[in-house]
Amino acid sequence: MPAYRAPLRDMRFVFDEVLDASNVLQGLPDQGEFSSDLADAILEEAAKLAENVLAPLNGPGDQQGCQYDPQTKAVTVPQGFKQAYKQFAEGGWTALACSPEFGGQGLPHVLNMLVEEMICSANLSLGMYPGLTHGAINALTEHGSRELQDQYLAKLISGEWTGTMCLTEPQCGTDLGLIRTRAVPQADGSYAVTGTKIWITGGEHDMVDNILHLVLAKLPDAPDSVKGISLFLVPKFLADGSRNPAFCGGLEHKMGIKGSATCVMNFEGAQGWLIGEANKGLKCMFTMMNSARLMVGMQGLGIAESAYQISLGFAKERLQSRSLLGPKSPEKPADSILVHPDVRRNLLRQKVMIEGCRALAYFTGLHLDVAHSHPDAQVREQADDLVQLLTPVVKSFLTDEGFNCANDGLQVLGGSGYTQDWGIEQLVRDARITRIYEGTNGIQGLDLVGRKLALGGGRAVRSYFALLNGWLQANPQAPHAAAVGKALQQLQKATLWIASEGMKDAEQAGAAATPYLRLFALTSLAWFWSRMAQVATEQLAAGSSETAFYGAKLKSADFYVARVLTETDGLLAEVLAGKASLMAFSDDEFAA
Repeated sequence: MPAYRAPLRDMRFVFDEVLDASNVLQGLPDQGEFSSDLADAILEEAAKLAENVLAPLNGPGDQQGCQYDPQTKAVTVPQGFKQAYKQFAEGGWTALACSPEFGGQGLPHVLNMLVEEMICSANLSLGMYPGLTHGAINALTEHGSRELQDQYLAKLISGEWTGTMCLTEPQCGTDLGLIRTRAVPQADGSYAVTGTKIWITGGEHDMVDNILHLVLAKLPDAPDSVKGISLFLVPKFLADGSRNPAFCGGLEHKMGIKGSATCVMNFEGAQGWLIGEANKGLKCMFTMMNSARLMVGMQGLGIAESAYQISLGFAKERLQSRSLLGPKSPEKPADSILVHPDVRRNLLRQKVMIEGCRALAYFTGLHLDVAHSHPDAQVREQADDLVQLLTPVVKSFLTDEGFNCANDGLQVLGGSGYTQDWGIEQLVRDARITRIYEGTNGIQGLDLVGRKLALGGGRAVRSYFALLNGWLQANPQAPHAAAVGKALQQLQKATLWIASEGMKDAEQAGAAATPYLRLFALTSLAWFWSRMAQVATEQLAAGSSETAFYGAKLKSADFYVARVLTETDGLLAEVLAGKASLMAFSDDEFAA
């Protein structure tokens, strides 16, 4: 089985050559000393960690899983995870993009996304423990009192402690207005939190000394809706060292990510402290969720890359039949399956989707940094609009394609892929949850058409369309510019239809949401493939010695436009078809 190798050359291509990220970042007040050399050094070290420490534990962690002791209510992670996490934290990887005020390194968010991709490729289960902690860090940084920040942020940022997001309950998932967990005010200013949360990543484990739970709950007099939700910080251990009554009630028995402790958490009058304002927890929650959704998008990308590496390695070595045009390796008993068109179709589809998704993700992450610290308020607003608009697209599309790539990769391996020997069946199982948690991909579509298209009265989507149109006008000779223009026209037509019909009937927008999001993503990837092909053309014209690398970019762009972008015709037709065929069925007719 091929060992994971971080795709550093392609990562640098997107970061440096396509996005010119280092120059953009150097223009930000808090990143003036950033350089591509610094980024290279960090990525090299992250690659060593991912390849040599995290990846070897991925298969064994899946086979062992986490273990729950009902007597002590303790959870033990798979063998090697604790030591690997310690090495991860001591290496400063938990603190990479966090505030220097509390011990962070203050490096760009987009650089952290590149590191996250490698972590997710190497060991998704292990990477989730520090990944979810970042959601807690962001919520505390944005909404926590100074007292809570001083007490807890440094420990979270250093990785000495981890954090959770406790949102879902047995009777409610997306509809958080139905939560029953209650927080009763106490005389000392704290709250007694009581209730049960499910599907809590890292809710209990033995890798750190303390776990900080960020818990959604309702005050006694709160409105019985999402307007009555508050957010509380509930530590496993209190400041005096005593055990807070926040206990794991068991582990979920899951399809995948078995090395990640997914817990039922019971809060039995546990002491907690309010984060942000009372009844304003939804705002705090979305600070966590938006961070987590981008992270989950990187999980999809990371899994896709690992699946591609495994299936490509297998295809090169597996001898089966002869080429349709005659033997390619007559000295061998058969040709490698890489000669067969359908195998190539599976592999190339993986390749172009991974590389296109990588560009979309890094582009979004770069604008996250601009939104945080650019000196011009208008530029910050435009960048934030773009991040808000693209977050549901990154989360949904990258996880859809992560699963698709893992599935296509398994197909390349055939029966070998269905066994545990090659590890790709684990990737299929692990990938499946990414389309569900942190808001199902259907919810991402609803978020896009229901909230993000309306952001700023349509300001965000108009700005994005203007960005693409402006680039096309400035680069009319770019490879496949005409195809990008056609896709953009289709996307604009779909957007106008949703704006018109969705205003009159919300079900019309709901029916269009999923195909619209995919249309949005495929159009965006077409733009990035045109940009990547343009860079490749310029490099080859300048005499670059990397003819294979840049030549592959040109051929990949051709493949994307000829065999993937064609989906936009059907997606536009599906949007314009409206809700009629979806909503015409009565409940009884589903069984008929």
